[in-house]
Amino acid sequence: MRKHQLGYLDKREERSMADKPEELPLDRVQVKKAVQALQAFLKTKSTPDSLLLDESQHLSLLFTLWKIPKQAQTIRIPLPYGIRTDTDEVCLFTRDEPNMTPDQTQRFYKKLLAERGVKNVTEVIPYKTLRTEYKPFEAKRRLLGNFDMFLSDDRIRRLLSSHIGKHFYERKKEPLSVNLQSKKLALDIQRTIQGTTISISKKGCCCMARVAHSGMAADEIAENIDSAVSTIVTKLRMKGPLIKIIHLKSQSSVALPIYTSNLSNLTLIEETQKQARTAMDAKKNASKQKSAKKEQKYTEKNSGAEGEEEIPQLVPIVTPKKKAKLEKPTKKGLAKVPKPTGGKKGIKGKITKKVAKIPPQNMKRKVPKS
Repeated sequence: MRKHQLGYLDKREERSMADKPEELPLDRVQVKKAVQALQAFLKTKSTPDSLLLDESQHLSLLFTLWKIPKQAQTIRIPLPYGIRTDTDEVCLFTRDEPNMTPDQTQRFYKKLLAERGVKNVTEVIPYKTLRTEYKPFEAKRRLLGNFDMFLSDDRIRRLLSSHIGKHFYERKKEPLSVNLQSKKLALDIQRTIQGTTISISKKGCCCMARVAHSGMAADEIAENIDSAVSTIVTKLRMKGPLIKIIHLKSQSSVALPIYTSNLSNLTLIEETQKQARTAMDAKKNASKQKSAKKEQKYTEKNSGAEGEEEIPQLVPIVTPKKKAKLEKPTKKGLAKVPKPTGGKKGIKGKITKKVAKIPPQNMKRKVPKS
């Protein structure tokens, strides 16, 4: 099943790659002239203090696309010449090893990196230490400022976004995943550290990638630019004409154009947009026709049902055999209600008591004759 899925993905990538241009025709002479002009400008702006400290500025490529991408994407770009110095601080986030404390896990991975010949990683932080010691906001900000780059074990990469905070993503320092179980661990980490990445957002048509620094030679910068452009063109998930303009700039200079797309691509884009609009209109018309047919069928059914209505049959009225008895009224009106007996509540709730009869005083007492 896994092999079948991989084969399907490869075919899909080949199909999508067939729709893209094979190479972007960069003018090497124009690129080298732009690099030399930018280096000359940076020398005029440099100060004696910056020359003594050997401070170099980042050189970046600014890409302007023909249209806004439909989905966000992060592309890793391997470069022939590294853009980071040996003094750059690199931090590695690792998973928690079972039956080990955070200190033991840290010593275990430091020993593993030393055995594999990895010398670029300066600090190892286990996942449990990141959750406990770097939970406050100020601790996260301090961690972000102490290191120039962050790597992560690919087994815990999906868990880090909820712990490191949004400032890592705003500063373009989100951790890059590395397979610590790889047999070529030193080579993989070296490529990741010395390479670069570009984040393509679906909210705009501009994106930027760091490709060199001002302390490099002009030929090295030109080769890095060529490698970065070819990688982005092949890995970008878009169809048709991709890149409109490419600029080269530093942190404090203006953007120098090194590539401008042909204006004939504009007509191709307009044609594709028209085709997309016609396809959408056709779908809408088809849906409207379907809904109209459904309404017509519904009205036909209702009209047929009304025409075939049955005539209601007359039901005879059944007369009752026995008449209800009516109470005969008395002469005085309604029959009197019997009075309640003594010792019980009457109609008004009063209790009636028996009163002993007192004989009148005029009456004489009868004496029996002897």
